[in-house]
Amino acid sequence: MRVMEKSRQLQVRAAGLLPGGVDSPVRAFRAVGGDPPFVKRAEGAYLWDVDGNKYLDFFGSWGPMILGHAFEPVVEAIKEAVGRGASFGASHADEANLAELVTRCFPSVQRLRFVSSGTEACMSAIRLARGFTGRKFVIKFEGCYHGHADALLVKAGSGIATLGIPGSAGVPEETAMHTLALPYNDLSAVETAFALHPGQIACVIVEPVVGNAGTIIPAEGYLAGLRRITQEHGALLILDEVMTGFRLSLGGAQELYDVKPDLTTLGKIIGGGLPCGAFGGRADVMEFLAPLGPVYQAGTLSGNPLAMAAGIATVGHLIANEAAVYSQLEHVTKAVAEGVVEIAAAAGVRLTMNRVGSMFTWFFTDQPVRNFADAATSDSAAFGNFHRGMMEAGVWLPPSQYEAAFIGTAHGEVEVEMALAAARKVF
Repeated sequence: MRVMEKSRQLQVRAAGLLPGGVDSPVRAFRAVGGDPPFVKRAEGAYLWDVDGNKYLDFFGSWGPMILGHAFEPVVEAIKEAVGRGASFGASHADEANLAELVTRCFPSVQRLRFVSSGTEACMSAIRLARGFTGRKFVIKFEGCYHGHADALLVKAGSGIATLGIPGSAGVPEETAMHTLALPYNDLSAVETAFALHPGQIACVIVEPVVGNAGTIIPAEGYLAGLRRITQEHGALLILDEVMTGFRLSLGGAQELYDVKPDLTTLGKIIGGGLPCGAFGGRADVMEFLAPLGPVYQAGTLSGNPLAMAAGIATVGHLIANEAAVYSQLEHVTKAVAEGVVEIAAAAGVRLTMNRVGSMFTWFFTDQPVRNFADAATSDSAAFGNFHRGMMEAGVWLPPSQYEAAFIGTAHGEVEVEMALAAARKVF
């Protein structure tokens, strides 16, 4: 058994100061059981806790550590930037420098604005869509999580699904009444919603590959169908690429699936691990933002110099090494994800795996998972047992059946073998 005494002591202390002892609910490990380790440091593909235990990291700070922890060019960029000042509250050149890199990779993004989180990006994109169209209703999909803004906590995934909460207390019905939550991968439900609310739907927002109900893959023609329907009805299509942007390909899911949204939300990777997000898209839509237009959005820390420097180093590296990066991610992730499925089958364990590029989920069910209702049939108790066993073997998975796992370029053949050996032991 791993020694966890210092982590337990820190958890007890934190619980007296922070609700549940955490600043984000999934960190409490309530869905999987066991003690949440307190991290002391991270490097490459590994995390070390305060008790000296070493873990192979398969959640990568929930996605952004695509180049591994403490990637030297990113560390150096942050050091150099902080020496010039941590926050200006004023414009600086690196905002446009990073924006130029992002727009080069995402041709649909003609203009963008930086914010400090994916939540801010999605909240702001929806406000902009409503302001541009003059309409109130928003379509989202069950199990898709677009941050914790009030109107988006309707049948959301991520921590909402993990904790079994149907929505959230504190969200008035009046706030959520214009959010229509539909099943993912069902175009007929979208057609029906537009027929029932003619001329009233401002936008459709979707995770093109769901990552917050576990990894769920769009059916063939689904994203193209959403593009067609929104265009026919004068609504905007928003792709939430907070997870998928730069991860599934250099141009995100929209490049992979050849779909051009009106607006895109980004986060995670574009800050190189620091708090950062962005939303952007068509120039005519984005110019409805203040100071050019009537839709207000602002942020004191938006475009802060540390996140911009980290983002430039990260995105710049991905651009310069595109072929090598995405080839390695595909190879290593395939080996881990499919290898564990084969081990489970040999042990008689029911397991379904969904994967796109370097994000994947093992669902403890023998049925295909195409939407949140399918994901909810998974054996979460079995996942909890698996999670605790893998932690004991030194492999840290996302502590929820409803979260995607991530691989980075710091993972190689050694890490593949370590993960497969751990899975054999646990199964």
